[in-house]
Amino acid sequence: MILAGERRVGKPGLPWLVFLHGFSGDCREWQTVGAMVPDYPQLYLDLPGHGGSQDIAVSGFSDVSQLLTNTLLSYNILNYWLVGYSLGGRVAMVHACRQPKGLAGLIVEGGHPGLCDATAREARAESDRRWAQRFRDEPLPSVFRAWYQQPVFDSLTDAQRDELITLRSQNNGATLAAMLQATSLANQPDLRAALNARTTPFHYVYGERDEKFAALAAELNAERHVIPNAGHNAHRDNPAAVAASLAQILRFRIKDIP
Repeated sequence: MILAGERRVGKPGLPWLVFLHGFSGDCREWQTVGAMVPDYPQLYLDLPGHGGSQDIAVSGFSDVSQLLTNTLLSYNILNYWLVGYSLGGRVAMVHACRQPKGLAGLIVEGGHPGLCDATAREARAESDRRWAQRFRDEPLPSVFRAWYQQPVFDSLTDAQRDELITLRSQNNGATLAAMLQATSLANQPDLRAALNARTTPFHYVYGERDEKFAALAAELNAERHVIPNAGHNAHRDNPAAVAASLAQILRFRIKDIP
């Protein structure tokens, strides 16, 4: 089984950019940014429970990582960077910590490296259980209206919230709920030690108004990139600046290749 996705061709010899969206997004989420670095071959994936992969069910991060491996092999992608936002960033970090063959580097935007204590995990599990029940039982517009009132989205304007509510309400509530619980932060290992032991480049991108993830980024042994005029969803708030960061990262690495 493989994940649904969309592929864009690029120049031969360059590494692939494999884009992973956030919770309730889909393969379109990164395409505005990707269009600004057109030389690179690109793969935009739908995570389980989302878009064209909405009928794929997983029990946890190990299943998602294996699906990602299967999908990359199906495209014969042997040299790639993972680029993930939020949930996609967490999936990317988990996958990178498995030291997969062919991974050239990791770029994470607003992804949590993991909770450090049992109390926090229990609280997160209960919170995600309640959200999952709402996604199953209530109309999606009303659930997303509440979802985007969470503190991490404080930087959104009313117009931005309305736009996201309309966009995300096209999803399937039941499959979103299943993915939310399967990949809950409560179920994710604390990846800090494994990320610090990695052998591939690690870059962390966050919006200047995203105080929570700015603090988390400071805990990681990663090269940090602050995106101006942006909150938690930096690639949506300021796609040109995120694309410029990607171009800078990739030029630096390509230049080092003999």
